[in-house]
Amino acid sequence: MKPAPPIDPAVRIGHVHLKVADLERALGFYRGVLGFELTQRFGSSAAFLSAGGYHHHIGLNTWESLGAPPPPPRSTGLYHVAILYPTRAALGDALRRVLDAGIELEGAADHGVSEAIYLRDPDGNGVELYRDRPTNEWPRAKDGSLAMITAPLDLDGLLGK
Repeated sequence: MKPAPPIDPAVRIGHVHLKVADLERALGFYRGVLGFELTQRFGSSAAFLSAGGYHHHIGLNTWESLGAPPPPPRSTGLYHVAILYPTRAALGDALRRVLDAGIELEGAADHGVSEAIYLRDPDGNGVELYRDRPTNEWPRAKDGSLAMITAPLDLDGLLGK
């Protein structure tokens, strides 16, 4: 199949909507640990959260998942949701919040184009917290193509230690 022409470069992914087993537990993570603001709530079945007053970046609901277990490993579905932080200092603050909450990291990596921290939310959904480097700092191959890497991320440096 021939690829379609590229879409408008200004297109962005606007929000993610997650099925959760326990709305209060999910709010405890996304609101209580990461610091997203509650913009709207529909009783005990759904909530919408954002950063900076947007209508919502994250939707949480129990409509089809109240009390349900996480999806089994090695199944299709969400690999992770990636939350983009505007600066290295903001990413360092996110890391501090996660560590202070006693949440275990699954990984951390310097990808050359970005710095990323990987963990799981209380429902087992993968979460990536990351910041992009300026495009003029992205590693490039001799032909100009991206040359992304996966190297260890200096967490102490990120925390400003």
